Amino acid sequence: MSARLSAGVIPVRFVDGEPRFLLLRAYRYWDFPKGEVEAGEPAIAAAIREVREETGLRDPLFRWGRAHYETEPYARGKVARYYVAEFPAGEARLARSVELGRPEHHEFRWCDAAEARRLPGDRVRAALDWALRRLGRE
Repeated sequence: MSARLSAGVIPVRFVDGEPRFLLLRAYRYWDFPKGEVEAGEPAIAAAIREVREETGLRDPLFRWGRAHYETEPYARGKVARYYVAEFPAGEARLARSVELGRPEHHEFRWCDAAEARRLPGDRVRAALDWALRRLGRE
């Protein structure tokens, strides 16, 4: 069985020179905006689409390149691929999912690095650690 691929963005915004990361909460689980890559869709395009659909943020700046971090398989073989991008402008919001008739997530939060490491589980924390290395902020 091949892995199902999800793609997402680790959104970063700088406040007083320090990075803030946008995390989304669904029930008790924190993650970055991401979703399933559709057939024939490039993963980077899916990542950009998902962050726009889930948060309303547009125009990501891939200042650190388009390298990505991929998780180990989880949840029945799913793999998540994350890119890191800056969103210097725009207000985040929880968008209403057409399929659910309500937002997919319950909360969003711009977090400093310490809080962004504390909230999610190990899989998402590993992606954040990769992003911090990309930003030169280990």
